[in-house]
Amino acid sequence: MAPAPGEAAQRALTATEQAVLDAVDLDRVVDLASRLIGAGGENPGDTEAATVAVLEAAARELGLDIATQSAAPDRPNISITLLPADPAAAAPGLMFLGHSDVVPAGPGWSRQPFQAAVDNGRLYGRGATDMKGGLAAVLGAMAALKRSGAALSGPVTLVCTVDEEDLGLGIRTLAASPLPHDYLGCVVAEPTDLETVVGCRGDSYLELEVTGRPAHSGRPADGRNAIAAAARICELIRADHERLQRDQDDLLGAGTWNVGLIEGGQGTSVVAPSCSLSLDRRLMPDDDPERILADLLARIREAGIDTDGISVAGRVSMQMPGFRTPADHPLVAAAVASVESAGGSTRIGGWTAACDGGFIVRDFGVPAIVLGPGGLNDQAHQADESVGLEELAIAARAYALLCLRTLNHHATPSP
Repeated sequence: MAPAPGEAAQRALTATEQAVLDAVDLDRVVDLASRLIGAGGENPGDTEAATVAVLEAAARELGLDIATQSAAPDRPNISITLLPADPAAAAPGLMFLGHSDVVPAGPGWSRQPFQAAVDNGRLYGRGATDMKGGLAAVLGAMAALKRSGAALSGPVTLVCTVDEEDLGLGIRTLAASPLPHDYLGCVVAEPTDLETVVGCRGDSYLELEVTGRPAHSGRPADGRNAIAAAARICELIRADHERLQRDQDDLLGAGTWNVGLIEGGQGTSVVAPSCSLSLDRRLMPDDDPERILADLLARIREAGIDTDGISVAGRVSMQMPGFRTPADHPLVAAAVASVESAGGSTRIGGWTAACDGGFIVRDFGVPAIVLGPGGLNDQAHQADESVGLEELAIAARAYALLCLRTLNHHATPSP
């Protein structure tokens, strides 16, 4: 990761910026994050309706505009917008993106995962980092902008989708319809330890069905063993994975393959008539999973696997595009400067993980970054998940400053 550019170092705050920072209320941010944690939303196993209800109630209390969009029964996306003083004359705004679901709590907790608790400067609970804390920080920033009466040239919108932790039903529903406003940029509030992430790999799931012919195991030549064919396919995938690792991108690394699930056979004494493989293929920003699947099926044919009684079919069951925003983009510079001015530190880097921001870039042409409180690798999806209170405060302040610096060009420096 590259250090933050020197020109993004902390600068003097304007009077408007200082007023907004003074309006950020950490106690309210922590209270909202705690209520969001208590709402659950384990995925799979539950719906996000209770979490969305908490967000909606908080937005109504602030007098913000609210719109919901059903992705499935009891699984609504929600958009919360702070409109400028004259909505009819509004310029493009700034979007924040998050998700309302969490991974299942799982074992190993020393406390109740859905009873939020503050201990030694940290907020504990499932979703504290990924990403109820980030959602609360965004609303905390919007509340500060609203209370301070800051003049904004365009809207500030928090879009919160369902099903991010599984198949992305919410972001796909969002991407199938127009955005509520025009936007200059999108900030995905996923946990980055407040690093400014300008690029993410994407992800895709590829499903292969290998069909053979059953026979008695005493005469295996009479059948065609689908498991044996699948083993040869796994070797092709391993070789392609190694090929990909020889071409590393400085920011994002390389695409990867992983055989996550394999299931097949009818019985020990039967030549396996079928076998299924579930593959995870991490994507570089320009990768097309349909093209990757087609190339894999072609290599299977070239290797002579898909022949002589063996057939192989495939489909892409999930895809999440990657993205890359130039490090010198104005959104990046403003984000770095805002974190510094909010009392934090940041670096510009990339993610080998995937997030919903790729859909915003690909389907709407809106540049995106990822910037949020909490640790992806040491807290997200872990037992005893937590986020630092000071990190929540810095995030809320940084988001508020980023809105001002992106949507307000007329503030004057304080004396």
